[in-house]
Amino acid sequence: MSQQTVTKATMNASSEHSPQCLFCKTPLNHTLVDLGMSPLCESILSADKVNQMEPFYPLHVRVCSKCFLVQLEAYVSPEEIFTEYAYFSSFSDTWLTQCKAYADQVAERFNLNEQSHVVELASNDGYLLQYFVDKNIPVLGVEPATNIAKVAVEKGIPTLNEFFGEECAQKLVEQGKSADLIAANNVIAHVPFLNDFIAGIKILMKPQGVFTGEIQHLMRLMESNQFDTIYHEHFFYHTLSTLETIFAAHGMTIFDVEELPTHGGSLRIYARHTEDESKPVGERVIDLRQREAAAGFTSIERYTHFDEQVRETKRKLLDFLIKAKREGKTVVGYGAPGKGNTLLNYCGIRTDFLDYTVDKNPYKHGKFLPGTHIPVHHPDKIQETKPDYVLILPWNVKDEIMEQMSVIREWGGKFVVPIPEVQVYV
Repeated sequence: MSQQTVTKATMNASSEHSPQCLFCKTPLNHTLVDLGMSPLCESILSADKVNQMEPFYPLHVRVCSKCFLVQLEAYVSPEEIFTEYAYFSSFSDTWLTQCKAYADQVAERFNLNEQSHVVELASNDGYLLQYFVDKNIPVLGVEPATNIAKVAVEKGIPTLNEFFGEECAQKLVEQGKSADLIAANNVIAHVPFLNDFIAGIKILMKPQGVFTGEIQHLMRLMESNQFDTIYHEHFFYHTLSTLETIFAAHGMTIFDVEELPTHGGSLRIYARHTEDESKPVGERVIDLRQREAAAGFTSIERYTHFDEQVRETKRKLLDFLIKAKREGKTVVGYGAPGKGNTLLNYCGIRTDFLDYTVDKNPYKHGKFLPGTHIPVHHPDKIQETKPDYVLILPWNVKDEIMEQMSVIREWGGKFVVPIPEVQVYV
């Protein structure tokens, strides 16, 4: 039986006792940050659900004292989170530009052509694979969210609608669908059955194949106070050092790494089978490994002061909003991302502070944010109501949003970015 079939009841039963590291099973006795109780961040509510009971789960993040993997307990099964999902990757122009550049880069670097096979894990709506299709490179997406997989198929992207792991990988290999390149962008953090997932990559990758993964960098998260990127859909928060340990345990070696600005600071890792010596470990891996060690990320003490730093950020944001409302100012939001829901729920910001938020994704229009029940509208709503402040919730694409919404300056409106601390842009 695949680990993916573990039920929520089983997961909850294990979490009633002392939690263990989801990778190495070491007891977890150290806290990184405790953000209290919060609903699932992408569980946006339709109008008929607003007055119904809503489940909240702990957002208590711990760090393993043995492997230093930062993690959230798996309170909810992946099936509950990802079978119907509200995040569509294609709605960010900045992200699509990066994806096209990535496709161009890896196709050239690894000599991908019409005889190659590219597989993306958690392929969403085909946002990345479309650029390989344009090059006539055969592709396959593996996407667990039924609603999103359907969109990808309609766009002409072959997509398997299921969760990935050893069982899925073995089935694909038996069908002759081993991969020259496996891509997984911002997905490793979403997989509680980490060992099953990485083992699946090992199985699916051809002997000379390459895995690339984009993962939010814990070092940057902590340096820039990005606590709002912590939510139930993200079970893990990685450094290169922990990733090397995890991949090595499954017979793979990280041979290259890029540091990207995505999501406030991400890593793009390149991994191969350990026995494939044609791709030596590069200087970028050695350099970042040393920098992480110098910054203390291989010592438990580095992780113990983040909690108070987060609390102070909450106080500063609430100070700003209280002052604005007492002065009679109107404040609305831009975006309805998962990170925004963590921020709003942790800080207790509801319609008493934020009249509404807007989003480009039509799937979210007319619905309400989980927990806070702030209504979501089309971006045109901002021009109709002319608010004094627009709080940018997806701060990682703030430049793109400020350019799109520059019209607010016509009536003296200002942008507010909450992370790493409150900053007002005129």
